[in-house]
Amino acid sequence: MSSSRPEGGVSPSRPDGGGSRLDLLVRAARAITPEGERAVVLGVAGGRIAVLLDADDPAAAGLDADRVLDLADDEVLLPGLVDAHVHVNEPGRTAWEGFDSATRAAALGGVTTVVDMPLNSVPPTTTVAGLRAKQDAARGRVHVDTGFWGGVVPGNTPELAGLVAEGVFGAKCFTAPSGVPEFGHVDAAQLREALAELHRLGVPLLVHAEDPGVLADAEGAVHEPGADPRAFATFLATRPAAAEDAAVAMVVAAARATGGRVHVVHLASATALPLVAGARALGLAVTAETCPHYLTLDADAVPAGATEFKCCPPVRDARTREALWRGLRDGVLDSVVSDHSPCTPELKDPATGDFTTAWGGIASVQLGLPVVWTGARGRGVPLAEVVGWMAAAPAARLGLTGRKGSLTVGGDADLTVLAPEEEFVVDPAALAHRHPVTPYAGARLRGVVRSTWLRGQQVDGRTPRGHLLHAAGGIA
Repeated sequence: MSSSRPEGGVSPSRPDGGGSRLDLLVRAARAITPEGERAVVLGVAGGRIAVLLDADDPAAAGLDADRVLDLADDEVLLPGLVDAHVHVNEPGRTAWEGFDSATRAAALGGVTTVVDMPLNSVPPTTTVAGLRAKQDAARGRVHVDTGFWGGVVPGNTPELAGLVAEGVFGAKCFTAPSGVPEFGHVDAAQLREALAELHRLGVPLLVHAEDPGVLADAEGAVHEPGADPRAFATFLATRPAAAEDAAVAMVVAAARATGGRVHVVHLASATALPLVAGARALGLAVTAETCPHYLTLDADAVPAGATEFKCCPPVRDARTREALWRGLRDGVLDSVVSDHSPCTPELKDPATGDFTTAWGGIASVQLGLPVVWTGARGRGVPLAEVVGWMAAAPAARLGLTGRKGSLTVGGDADLTVLAPEEEFVVDPAALAHRHPVTPYAGARLRGVVRSTWLRGQQVDGRTPRGHLLHAAGGIA
């Protein structure tokens, strides 16, 4: 395990030109840096990375600090992960989740920055007043740094400038019903209008991309002879990949028409990948993410009535799963985020196991890193690539490169200590999010997060030290 000890003696001048004593010194035989995996000595002063040297650099031997952390032989130093897709649900649906529980879970999973989605809270973040209500609920209660997305709903385009001025990183819309009445979905014209305004404001539009017409046509699957609402295949037939594909095509058309930046969230369709790649080839600012559950779960293996596996878009088959891995490695997909979307256990309809009525959402902010690393390791994907997808890429999309998502001098000293080869079995009772419901219960995973550090201070789960982030920099 990692150890820390006080260090005495006289502090030498630092290689970065500073002369003050370092607050924290970390020595790691393995660290994932922008230059690759290497042995490093990392120094922290004032919450930022002040020194980053190769371990064999002669200058490293002279460094001293108030606290020294020597990583164990089986540990790797990572930048804190950036999860840009988290539903905290507070205020309004705090029985589902809240800022304290969600951010404690994030820290236990090696995540040091989360960005909260605009819906499932009441009020939603579709107005400045809604954003301020959410900031008030979060202030002083977050264990990791926390930012906010605004929301796009029919008729709120005039609100977007105010939301951006108050610090949201962009705004999200749905092209199909969201599942909650206070967050309506947009049509093609409304999407284009919002994208044009957000382009003017210099921030991206995030899109939950499913086509409502295709979904309406597929609803009849539940009434087919022999259809069983407890069978995952019945639910899957109601959310076909064609719904994602049609909506992604609409998003690409809007990007072409407006020049705006658009990001497709939680992509689950392999057949949508060529649409994203084609948009990129045309020079359009179209990006897409996927999630741990789409990379690891298999629709054909979901047990009957196991509604903890339900999310929208749904987990698809193993062939689709492998295509999503290829999309990541080829750069068509740029990041992996949790889409942490919890609810009360009752809303999962465990008594009936009916997939057609259960709430759709998977809570995984604490498990994303080991879930993805286990899948990556089994496919020969190096840890550095996983860190790129889960830290550097989402930080870049948020405009936080150089501050978050990498071990870089001048950046925030957000650190994760991972034992990548240690195995554990997922015990729902050990999860910190509000309700212990997870499709990963009983799964054997590799990658234990042994400690998480926010701006050079270890996150203890008791003292909230997180800041509320403003997209323009500083604290909201």
